[in-house]
Amino acid sequence: MRAVVDTNVILVANLDHDDVSQDCVEACVEALNEVQSSGVVVIDDQYLILEEYQHKTNSQSPKGVGDAFLKWLLQNQANPARVVRVPVTSLADDRFDEFPNNDLQDHFDPPDRKFVAVAAADDGCAPILQAADCKWLDWWHTLEQHGVKVRFLCPDDVCRFYAKKFPENKLPELPIK
Repeated sequence: MRAVVDTNVILVANLDHDDVSQDCVEACVEALNEVQSSGVVVIDDQYLILEEYQHKTNSQSPKGVGDAFLKWLLQNQANPARVVRVPVTSLADDRFDEFPNNDLQDHFDPPDRKFVAVAAADDGCAPILQAADCKWLDWWHTLEQHGVKVRFLCPDDVCRFYAKKFPENKLPELPIK
């Protein structure tokens, strides 16, 4: 598996996300374990993703699967067979030249834009692994039209969170696996 890992996958695997199901936790743990055992993680050359991971987890004394993933990532960051670092161009805080759709970038959560920029810049077209951030349900289709795929690890949870957060909206469809 080649992937860009959204921070919420790590947090869910660490049991640091309220209201997710056990199935969601297991899916995130399984995805992180798969990447570590036989995959490739794609990150940016400015260390923006690593910095976010380090602010949200603890690689020094790992207590959860997400912490252990960060420790593994830090230990393997110089190994191009396991970690690929792609260049991204910052235009301003949390804005990137590589983001494939400027209109969507204007509406996208600023801290999440780096994941899209990295996926768009990756020649291997790594999907973004997403756990429980329901706003991505409104964005995945446009991203996919521009070659960026989103893989929802917790479809039931993300739909439940969306229905609760946006009760007036029709539930968007999920991408076909």
